[in-house]
Amino acid sequence: MVKDDETVIEEFNELVNMSASELEAWLKGKESESSGWSKDDENQIFKHHTCLSSSRKIIEILKKNPNKDPSKYDGEDIGHMRKVVSYNKRHLAQEKKAKQVTSSKSYKSLKNWGHDALKT
Repeated sequence: MVKDDETVIEEFNELVNMSASELEAWLKGKESESSGWSKDDENQIFKHHTCLSSSRKIIEILKKNPNKDPSKYDGEDIGHMRKVVSYNKRHLAQEKKAKQVTSSKSYKSLKNWGHDALKT
């Protein structure tokens, strides 16, 4: 069953617990590049590009609507928010390391998607 837009917006604003500036700063660091695959993975460039594309869209959404007013999101925003919610919820459910080990790929990957597992 597809979640309604209101639920997606609410869950996005709960799960994306980093500000646009925090996410931008994280993405500038080397650690953000070391999530989700090994250096010998031939698809590394594609995967990192996909993650960066998502991260940039998250930053754009956060900057566009800093007060998180639900009426300010458009269909494109909500479509991407839906992907972010799905990704973050799936990985938080599967990967306990994300909350325990900040050097883990799980932690870094979630952070690339706007969720800092150490924040409450």
